[in-house]
Amino acid sequence: MLRSAVTGRSVAGQVFLLQVVIVLLLVVSAVVAQVLQVRHDSDQEARNRSLAVAQSFANAPGTAAALRAPDPTAVLQPRTEATRKATGVDFVVVMSTDGTRYTHPNTSRIGQQFVGTIAPAVAGGTVVEEVNGTIGPLVQVVVPVRDQAGKVVGLVASGITTAHVGGTADQQLPLLLAAAAAAMALATGGTALVSRRLLRQTHGLGPSEMTRMYEHHDAVLHSVREGVLIVGGGGRLLLANDEAQRLLDLPEDAEQRHVQELGLDDETAGLLASGRVATDEVHLVKDRLLAINQRPTDLRGGPPGSVTTLRDSTELRALSGRAEVARERLNMLYDAGVGIGTSLDVARTAEELAELAVPRFADFVTVDLFDAVLKGEEPKPGTALRRAAFSGVRKDAPLYPMGERIRFVSTSPQARSLTTGQAVVEPVLREAPGWHAQDLERTRQIMAYGIHSLITVPLRAGSLVLGLANFWRSEKPQPFDAEELALAEELVARAAVSIDNARRYTREHSMAVALQRSLLPRSLPDQGALEIAYRYLPAQSGVGGDWFDVLPLSGARVALVVGDVVGHGLHAAATMGRLRTAVHNFSALDLPPDELLGLLDELVGRIDQDETPADGAAVTGATCLYAVYDPVSRRCTIARAGHPPPVLVRPDGEVEFPEVPAGPPLGLGGMPFETVDLELPEGSSLVLYTDGLVEDRDRDIDVGLELLRDALRRTPGASPEETCRTVLDRLPARPSDDVALIVARTRVLGADRVAEWQVPSDPAAVAEVRASVVRQLDDWGLTELSFTTELILSELVTNAIRYGRGPIGVRLLRERTLICEVSDGSTTSPHLRYAASTDEGGRGLFLVAQLADRWGTRYTPNGKIIWAEQPLP
Repeated sequence: MLRSAVTGRSVAGQVFLLQVVIVLLLVVSAVVAQVLQVRHDSDQEARNRSLAVAQSFANAPGTAAALRAPDPTAVLQPRTEATRKATGVDFVVVMSTDGTRYTHPNTSRIGQQFVGTIAPAVAGGTVVEEVNGTIGPLVQVVVPVRDQAGKVVGLVASGITTAHVGGTADQQLPLLLAAAAAAMALATGGTALVSRRLLRQTHGLGPSEMTRMYEHHDAVLHSVREGVLIVGGGGRLLLANDEAQRLLDLPEDAEQRHVQELGLDDETAGLLASGRVATDEVHLVKDRLLAINQRPTDLRGGPPGSVTTLRDSTELRALSGRAEVARERLNMLYDAGVGIGTSLDVARTAEELAELAVPRFADFVTVDLFDAVLKGEEPKPGTALRRAAFSGVRKDAPLYPMGERIRFVSTSPQARSLTTGQAVVEPVLREAPGWHAQDLERTRQIMAYGIHSLITVPLRAGSLVLGLANFWRSEKPQPFDAEELALAEELVARAAVSIDNARRYTREHSMAVALQRSLLPRSLPDQGALEIAYRYLPAQSGVGGDWFDVLPLSGARVALVVGDVVGHGLHAAATMGRLRTAVHNFSALDLPPDELLGLLDELVGRIDQDETPADGAAVTGATCLYAVYDPVSRRCTIARAGHPPPVLVRPDGEVEFPEVPAGPPLGLGGMPFETVDLELPEGSSLVLYTDGLVEDRDRDIDVGLELLRDALRRTPGASPEETCRTVLDRLPARPSDDVALIVARTRVLGADRVAEWQVPSDPAAVAEVRASVVRQLDDWGLTELSFTTELILSELVTNAIRYGRGPIGVRLLRERTLICEVSDGSTTSPHLRYAASTDEGGRGLFLVAQLADRWGTRYTPNGKIIWAEQPLP
């Protein structure tokens, strides 16, 4: 038997060989590790001994003095030799700081240069190195000798060959090998005993034979149409085949549980737990009558327990199945009445139909609608359909995916259904050539997947055909029949009404939202001062007056504006459009935020006065917040008129609400507006919003502001897009009021992109300014713009000197464009005009306007700035 265990043909033999190999590898690894460790210890001992000898001799009394003696060799040679013999090192060498030996075991080498590294020791350090000397591999150490003042006056080197400190590994190797051989013998003997025991348990079978026996046993057990249960002596279920799982409706984790815990009736559970003999005992288990046979397994010395077989009554199962089908269909129709059309969303209503029918009626359901229906319009026959809903027992079905545009061929069941307006059933898809012609490759994949039967039903709402509903079957082996066709038609008829209602609502709401969105910015302008993301969410119903805008200003500055017209309806949206147009016009004048809000206040007041009371559409007010950010100074100037305050998120994640004077809403009049200046670190985020974000019918605005603060605290370092998503995730999908949100992260125009000069009020200074500007443009790589920039600056600086007053300054900004600015202390603005042929001047600004893309004037508290922009090459 032992010979069989070690041949390797049986499971026991393979286990024996594997264990022997593992033990052998462990023994070899232990021997190698021990030898390496001993050799490592030898090297370390050589280092320590050489270092100790060198340091001891260097610090010994009289060593430093001997180095200063007329003949250091006479004093030190006897001492080094005595030290070498006493400590067992191979050499102790004393040398000067330039490496000349004073001592050496071989006196012929005294006076020669030391072989090794000494520079770190001369600097006061210690050198430890391994070298191959004339006496073999060795470890040598060089240390400095210091006098009483701490100065290095010489060096001491000590070394020892590794062979003189080694040898331990060679001495221990025989003992180690003997121990390894003993361990190998014991392990082999123990493995042989284990393998012998395993050989008895497996009856000498090999792995392939045992695998074949298990596969045959498993195939027979799970393919028979009788339920088989094996219960242990303690009443625990050891095994249940597939049929037993189905007949008894056992839980997935039934095995290894006590039969009393499987949810069976008391009589059946008692029979299984008792283990007694039973022959064709009939038990009612739920809605099945089962014939049970049971025999104990220990009649011939086997393990304690019992084997039970179960047979179902076919006639009772058929009768109960038909009753269950009828009851399920009634439940499905009821659920369709209350579960389809819960929202006025076309796609969601189609999804509700698909989800309801899976898996209760079909294994897969797809809904295809005309694109016009999804947009709220009336369908156009003859156009392609789009897959709007899909539901199935699995997600990998090879049907057309969601969103796919589908044009059905005329022979397909879907095309026939669209043409006739009648449902079509294909009980056996394999025998439906018209369906196969739709897409030969895809239909082959569908057949290979196991889908075998189809019902397609048109979605009809009056005379309109909105699309198709397709019911596919794969898991259920029986094909669709006439009764199921009638059920499918009833389900689809109920869903079609809900889809048409959703379509009509979508059309009306889309028209209102289209009007509202047409008055909002469709894209953000190009600018480099702020990284901006925005969101606009319309209310659940109606049209609101929330709006926002981003306006590039001169000098690389950017204005952010957000507002809200009180009320809802088309009039509010139209007023919002008028206000947005007014802000565009006022911003072109480069007005400060408080002055701009003052002009808006007058405009809203005039709008209210112009409205006639008969139409009942007077504007009762509007709110607005206007902010201007300068990327050069990092200052942001903000003013607001009755609008919620902005939120500032600093780069470290700190969230604060800056104190910006509120001011009255627009249209009330009588009160001036105030501004506040904020200095924003680079990477700060300024969050502007309308009250729909923080105020709701169910909560106060203070609660909303705290929720907003908490949401922003979760986004330290996040991009504006990520911040928008985080903030809006806490809102309902369709808020009760409009929501406008802008998140702007600040950028800084660095000092390397800004150049400034002060100009004396002397016409002769113009040439010097031009030269400085040309040099700066060369440094920026903008030499191509030197000529035009010289012309522009010459005119603007000359005008400032001639007509303005000091101080006069010139500033260049390299941003998305090259911006030239000339400032002076005068508030008189130049005007562009056509000079007469006899005029000596008056052509300068005309020249500037021709050379620059844009130019203009903005006023400051100390005067004005005339600016001109040129595109970068």
